[in-house]
Amino acid sequence: MSNSVVRGQRKERLGEVISNKMTKTIVVRVERRFRHPKFKKVVTRYRKFYAHDEKSEAKVGDRVRIEETRPLSKMKSWRLVEVLERNKQAVAAAV
Repeated sequence: MSNSVVRGQRKERLGEVISNKMTKTIVVRVERRFRHPKFKKVVTRYRKFYAHDEKSEAKVGDRVRIEETRPLSKMKSWRLVEVLERNKQAVAAAV
């Protein structure tokens, strides 16, 4: 083992920002698609995650990657890693 600290793998999720009204917090909706065990139809389920956004860089509609971290508050255990894609409508409206 080298001098650097080795950590376990952290969970990562890709999702869309649906709210950024809180200070340094965003709400990310993550889509999960799977085949129904009985009916064999593809089902889509969504889950909301509260993520820490230190610089308040994510806006509503952006595609982001979040990573699991230690609990930061009662509901917030994820943090923003990067903004993958900006919301095209918001960028066009700002210009």
